[in-house]
Amino acid sequence: MSATVLRWADYHRMTWKNGSGATREVAAAPVGSGLPDFDWRVSIADVGAEGPFSPFPGVDRVIMLVDGPGMWLTIDGTEHRLGPFAPFAFSGHSTVSCRLSHGPTRDVNVMTRQGRATSSVEVVDIAEHHDISTRFGETLLVLALSGQPALAVGESGEVALQRLDAVHQDGPGDIRIRGRGTVAEIRIGVTH
Repeated sequence: MSATVLRWADYHRMTWKNGSGATREVAAAPVGSGLPDFDWRVSIADVGAEGPFSPFPGVDRVIMLVDGPGMWLTIDGTEHRLGPFAPFAFSGHSTVSCRLSHGPTRDVNVMTRQGRATSSVEVVDIAEHHDISTRFGETLLVLALSGQPALAVGESGEVALQRLDAVHQDGPGDIRIRGRGTVAEIRIGVTH
C-alpha cells in the first residue's frame, strides 16, 4: 500500500479520558474505535496544567515531549524527568501524575493494548534522506518534529511536511523522507 500524509490541521480533537485536557488523534486502529476498544492509538496532547494522568489498565504507553521546557512524571511513586524528543515508556496501569517544569507542554502519546499490539518510537535526524521499510502486519507513522522533511514521491517529486504532520503506511513497503530535520519513527506491530 502507498503512504498517505496526515495533516496536523485535520487531526480529530477530543477530550481526555479524565476530562481535564484535550488531545488530537493522529491515527488509531481499528478505524472508528474509541478509548475503551482501540488496539493502538497515537495522539498529541497539550498539557497546560499539572495533575493526574488517566489510568489505562492493559495498555502500554510511550510519551515523548515535543514542545515545552520539560515535564516530570511521578509513576507509582518514582519521579522521572522528560526532556524534548526523548521517548519514555510506562504502563497504563500505573498511577501517574505530572508536574510541569516551566509552563505548558505538548507531547506525543503512543498507546498499545497488551495482547493486540506493540510499539517502538525512535527519533531520527535527517541530513539528506532517510529510507524506511515496513513489514507485513506493521503500521508506520513518521511524525515531522523539526526542520523541513518531505515525503519523496516518484523519482523527483515530494510532499512537504509541516511540523507535526505524519506519513502513515500500513503493511509492507518502502518510503523515503527527504530534506533536513528531525522525525519520530513510530512502528506499531499487530500481535493478534
